[in-house]
Amino acid sequence: RIRVTALLFSNSIINYTGMEEKEWDVVFYETFEEERDALQRYLPSGIRARFIENTIQEKGDLVPAAPILSIRTQSIIPASWISGLSAVLSRSTGYDHLIKYKRESGPQIAFGYLPHYCARAVAEHALLLWLSLMRKLFQQAEQFHDFDRNGLTGSEMAGKQLLVVGAGNIGGEIVRLAHVLGMVVWGVDLVQKHDFVNYLSLEEGLARANIIVCAMNLTPENHGYFNYETLKRVNPGTIFINIARGELSPAGDLLDLLHAGILAGVGLDVYQDEKNLAVTLRRGDAGGEPEQKAILELAGHPNAILTPHNAFNTRESLERKADQSIRQIVHYLDKKEFLWNVPDQ
Repeated sequence: RIRVTALLFSNSIINYTGMEEKEWDVVFYETFEEERDALQRYLPSGIRARFIENTIQEKGDLVPAAPILSIRTQSIIPASWISGLSAVLSRSTGYDHLIKYKRESGPQIAFGYLPHYCARAVAEHALLLWLSLMRKLFQQAEQFHDFDRNGLTGSEMAGKQLLVVGAGNIGGEIVRLAHVLGMVVWGVDLVQKHDFVNYLSLEEGLARANIIVCAMNLTPENHGYFNYETLKRVNPGTIFINIARGELSPAGDLLDLLHAGILAGVGLDVYQDEKNLAVTLRRGDAGGEPEQKAILELAGHPNAILTPHNAFNTRESLERKADQSIRQIVHYLDKKEFLWNVPDQ
C-alpha cells in the first residue's frame, strides 16, 4: 500500500509518498526520558513515531518496525534489516558507528547525523573533567565528613598549557573556553580551520602540555592513537581527557600510565566497544573482556573520573538535538535525503 500524508511543519505543508505502510514512520531507539519529551515537542502530528529506551540489541527486535530508524551511538543495526530500511539517522555528532553499515547497504539507505548541536556542551564537559581532577573534587567531597584537607591541594588553571588534539567544532569551543580561563592553548589537527588556534605538531604539544584533551574524529587509521607509547612521552603529572571516542585511548594503557605516575589524572566520557560495554553495565555483568576490566578498574581509581557518554546532555543542547533531529526526519520524508548526510568514506 502506498500512503500519502500531508503534515504541517515550520508553517509549511510537506507531502511525502512512496513509503510502504508500516505501523510507524520512524522508531527512535536509545531515548532517555528527557530526550523523548523534547523530541515529542518538535514532532509534527502527521508523523507516527515510536520511542524506545533500549538499544536495538537490548530490545531484541527481529525486523525493523519502521522504514526510518533513529539511534545514538550504541545500537547495532542487524545486517538483515538492510532490505527493510530506507533511512538511518544518528542523533550524534560522530558517525563512525554508521560507516560499516553504510558500506554494506549501499545507496538504498540514506544516513544522516547531527554535526552542530552539542559542541559547547561537550567542551564544557571536558573542562568539568579536567578542573575536577586538578582540584581533586571527588576526594574533597569524600573528606568533607571528617573535614580533612590532607592530600587535597590542587592546581589553578591560569598559565597551564592545554593541548587540544582535534580542533574542529568541539575542539574549537574547548580552545575558546580555555583562553578565557587564562590558559596557554595549543591545537593539533590535520585541517587548521580556526584562526584563533595556535597549531603545532603532536610531538611539540606532548612536550609542553599539562592537560591533553582528545577531541578527534575516529577513523580506521587512528584507533589506539593515544596508546602507552605515545603518552609515555608527556610530562609527568599530565592530565588526559577523552570526550571523542574510546577507541582512541585504550583503557588498559591509561591505567598503566596512571600506575606508572606518568599521568596524574584521567577523565573519560567515551569507551572502546561502547555498544557492548553499555549493555553489560546495565545488565550488571560487565568485566568479562580485558578492556572492560580495565575500564572498571579505572572507574575505581582515585585519580580517574568516568562519565556515561553524557557530555552532550545539557538542556540547551537537548533542545537543539530534538529540533535538528525532527528537521532531519521531515527533510528526508520530503526530499529523500537528509539535511546533514553522513559523508562517504
